[in-house]
Amino acid sequence: MKNKSAKPVVLIVGAAGNLGRSIAESLADDYQIVGFDRSSSQSPFEIFDVDVASDPSVELALYKLRAAYGAHLASVIHLVAYFDFSGEANPLYTLVNVDGTRRLLKGLQSFEVEQFIYASTVLVHAPCRPGERIDESQPIGPRWAYPASKAEAEAVVRAEHGHIPSVIMRLAGVYDTGSMVPTLAHQIARIYERDFASYFYAGSTLVGQAMVHRADMLDAFRRTVERRRNLPAATELLIGEADAVGYDALQDELGYLIHGVDDWPTMRLPKPLAAAGVWAQDRLEPAIPDIVDGGRTPFIKPFMVALADDHYALDTERARKLIGWEPRHCLKDELPSIVAALKRDPAGWYAANDLIAPAWVKDAHNISENAESLRARHNAQVKAEHGANRWAHFVNIGLGTWLLVQPPLINVTEPLLRMAEMGLGAGLIVFASLAISVCNPWARWVCAGIGTLVMAAPFLFWTVNAAAYISDTLVGALIVGFAVCLKPEPGTSAAAALSGPAVPPGWTYNPSAWVQRLPIILMALSGVYVSRYLAAYQLGHVPTVWEPFFQGSSADPKNGTEEIITSAVAKAWPVSDAAVGAFTYLMEILTGLVGSSVRWRTMPWLVILFGLMIAPLGIVSIFFIIIQPVVIGTWSTIALFGAALILIQIPYSLDELIATAQFLRRRVLAGQNWLRVLLYGDTDDQNELSKGQPRSDEFDQSAPKVIRAAFGGGVNLPWTLAAAAGIGVVLMFSRTFIVGNVELANAHHVIGSLVLAVVSIAAAEVARKMRYLVGVLGVLLIGAPLWYPDGVVPTALSAALGVALIALCIPRGPVRERYGTWVRMTE
Repeated sequence: MKNKSAKPVVLIVGAAGNLGRSIAESLADDYQIVGFDRSSSQSPFEIFDVDVASDPSVELALYKLRAAYGAHLASVIHLVAYFDFSGEANPLYTLVNVDGTRRLLKGLQSFEVEQFIYASTVLVHAPCRPGERIDESQPIGPRWAYPASKAEAEAVVRAEHGHIPSVIMRLAGVYDTGSMVPTLAHQIARIYERDFASYFYAGSTLVGQAMVHRADMLDAFRRTVERRRNLPAATELLIGEADAVGYDALQDELGYLIHGVDDWPTMRLPKPLAAAGVWAQDRLEPAIPDIVDGGRTPFIKPFMVALADDHYALDTERARKLIGWEPRHCLKDELPSIVAALKRDPAGWYAANDLIAPAWVKDAHNISENAESLRARHNAQVKAEHGANRWAHFVNIGLGTWLLVQPPLINVTEPLLRMAEMGLGAGLIVFASLAISVCNPWARWVCAGIGTLVMAAPFLFWTVNAAAYISDTLVGALIVGFAVCLKPEPGTSAAAALSGPAVPPGWTYNPSAWVQRLPIILMALSGVYVSRYLAAYQLGHVPTVWEPFFQGSSADPKNGTEEIITSAVAKAWPVSDAAVGAFTYLMEILTGLVGSSVRWRTMPWLVILFGLMIAPLGIVSIFFIIIQPVVIGTWSTIALFGAALILIQIPYSLDELIATAQFLRRRVLAGQNWLRVLLYGDTDDQNELSKGQPRSDEFDQSAPKVIRAAFGGGVNLPWTLAAAAGIGVVLMFSRTFIVGNVELANAHHVIGSLVLAVVSIAAAEVARKMRYLVGVLGVLLIGAPLWYPDGVVPTALSAALGVALIALCIPRGPVRERYGTWVRMTE
């Protein structure tokens, strides 16, 4: 045997673990520490490799221990245990916790061991009720798999410790300033992040869990080892603070310390409802890509719901009498230090507790700022902006009351529409009331969803009441506007809101500026009126529609517009197609109003949604332009005007989409999660045009300058594209003045409509290369008479206009702005 030290030898089984290292450091001054563990990591004391689930491994480790330190051991502290929070039975519970303990005790029988300490848990006891305390005589009644395995292991210790005196130490949840048991750590993190789940609990909010500070736990182990010769041969001790802080009291204290909220609202959920929600989350969330960082699985498991009423307060009188131990710390008193440590180094705190840090922690690292400072600045900004616009949620409450009383006031006769309006009104009152608090940003989106349904209800239920239609349209739009179109910008990350440029890197202007959105909103507003007028005729609210130029079929008295909007194509829709158009235009206006002037990087998802709403409208408009004379046999002046409005919108929407796509690509290349950046935005590289410059008011200039900025920017129509557009118009109406063959006239009409669509897209400088499609259409125009022969003049016209289109597509025209890396598409 090597002469290691004259100090008594203490063997710690599980010495490389968190508790093992702490206990070793606590005892190292007075004892020779030796460790058993599966990993012999670097340590100031010797650790032998061992797997307690293997007989040969335990035998070999004990053999090496005897050879190096002899057969006399002052104490063996057994900490190794398998643990998980699944709540489900696992073979490792028996293999490691129960059989591993038996295997170790059996091997130690040949040693001279003065004491065997088994680290158990207070959870082996049946819980008590608030106001009661648990002592060592309380019945053993574990409530889930882990403490059940510890109870079995305790039984093994009592039955098989043999000549070795044993101490079963039932520990409460261990914590210190920087780390703690998962249940407490997750509770703190939920409140720190204002997680939705932090406002709900499935049990009595009076119950609490016994805790013990790490320093007090170490003191208990040291005293137990020191008094090893004076303790009974079979001792059981509860180690923890006597009082368990109730869940609600703990919530309130954490809410105050973290956010300055005096009373953190905690609602008690019925257990069946809570269990159903946890079950669904447990199965759905792991299947959804994590939008924060790396895969996060839900911490709260279904089995925890059944344990929500368990209360553990302790009577530690026996520990005081036998080892002179009393806790010197109290969780409630230590909470300020815990929260201070969290705020001082959020990233370190989350790492120490094996938690995934919230997004702003990584964001702070990206912009070289303290995470707590970034969070505090963002919270202050959000609170100030929310307070300034809180009035809007009170207005929405008023609009909710309007929806409640509207059906009888204007005599809505459709039962489903009456129920929908009253139900949506009641829901709006509830969620708008919740939205008054800055703590419920999600309620704003619920209100916006309610407003969207209000706008859709009249045509979904095909109301004959014109007043209901116009009221719901206006009220629904106001609800959405008051809910999400005002500051604070909903759902934006702290880094996106507080850092980053106004102008995309490499660009010469900001595509999300309000003046850049203005043309789209104005065109969409005109589209609302046009579509709304046509919808009124389809729904029977007006007897006729105005049409100055085109007649309908000679077989009925309808004009061209009436013929179009009552055609088989229009009737193929289950609801009024014009009403759907008006609804889409309204949503386009509202999404155009949501978000700040840098939403290309703060709300990428909204920019994409905004663009996607314009694209389908454009496709539908071109389709209806094409089918009017070809399928239905006439035109509609109003429908043609509406189509022109949407074609004008297209070039004004493309630059913001391109800037957003470039931004997403840059952030992904920088290592960011694309889905999180899409949903919450991010900071971006500063550029020379925006770095350090304040964002000025775009409308704080003369009206002519505002108009030039609004209708210029990234859109211009060089004479070549304007001429091509003129040819497109001529082709659309060629049947009225020269072409006699109906099939050739139809071909001209289709090609002309497509020319207008391509010119609209190519008018955006970011899509200037699309002009070459005009040349392709010119080739088709030249070939059209080969398929649909006509006279010499129509054939010559096709050839001449086709050659003109090919020639016109070659010059690029001026490109006034720069678009970062998006160079090739502007050539």
